[in-house]
Amino acid sequence: MRQLILDTETTGLNAKTGDRLLEIGCVELVNRRLTGNNLHFYINPERDSDPGALAVHGLTTEFLSDKPKFAEIAEQLREYCRGAEIIIHNAAFDLGFLDMEFARLGWPPFMEHCSGLIDTLLRAREMFPGRRNSLDALCERLGVNNAHRTLHGALLDAELLADVYLAMTRGQESLVIDEGENDEGNDGVPREKISLRQFELPVILAATEEITLHDGVLDGIDKGIKGTCVWRKEPAPPEGEAAAAA
Repeated sequence: MRQLILDTETTGLNAKTGDRLLEIGCVELVNRRLTGNNLHFYINPERDSDPGALAVHGLTTEFLSDKPKFAEIAEQLREYCRGAEIIIHNAAFDLGFLDMEFARLGWPPFMEHCSGLIDTLLRAREMFPGRRNSLDALCERLGVNNAHRTLHGALLDAELLADVYLAMTRGQESLVIDEGENDEGNDGVPREKISLRQFELPVILAATEEITLHDGVLDGIDKGIKGTCVWRKEPAPPEGEAAAAA
C-alpha cells in the first residue's frame, strides 16, 4: 500500500477569504516503510502572510518571492499523489486550501485524484478522548522526538506525523506468525519471519486497578462515538470455525 503523509503551511487560516498555500511537504510510506521518496515545495503565494501565521512558520514574503507559483508545481503534485492514500492531521484545513488551489486551475477537488484519506486528528480523538491531540502533544505522548521543531514546516511536520502515525498504528504488522515466508528489510535483503509459536511466552494478567482504568478509557470512547467501540465487541470466528460450529 502506498500512503502519503501530507502537510501544508499557509498565509493565514481561511482559504475562502484569500489566504494561500506557501509550502507543501509529503512523505511517502510503502507497506508502512519510509521510502525517502518525499516531495517538498516552497510556493510564492502572491500575497503577504498574516502576522500570526508568519510567527508560526517564519516564511517571509521576501524569501518566497522567487519561488514557483502553485500553478507551476500543481501537475507534479497531482501526479505524485495520484492513487495514494493520504494521511493528514486535521485534514479539513489542508484540503480546504488544496481544493481552493485546484479550483483555481479548473481541476476537481484534491481527493478525487487519491484513493482514500486518514485524518490522524480524528483517530487521535478516538484513541485519547478528552486529551490534547495536537501534533506536539502526540509526539510527547507517543515518544516521537520533536525537539528540533522550533517553527512549523510542512516537510518537517509531515516527517513527524509519519512517525506519529506509525506509532499510533503499531502492532498491525509486527506480530507475524506465518511460517516459511520471507520479507525484505530496509536494505532490500530478505529477512526470514520468525514464528512466535516456538517461544514459551509468559501471560501477565492485568491487575484489578488496571482493568478499572482500562474500562474507564473504553467508557470514554463509547461516549465519544455514541456507541460501542470495537474493543468491546466479540470478533467473528474464522469461516472454517464458524462452519464447524454450525
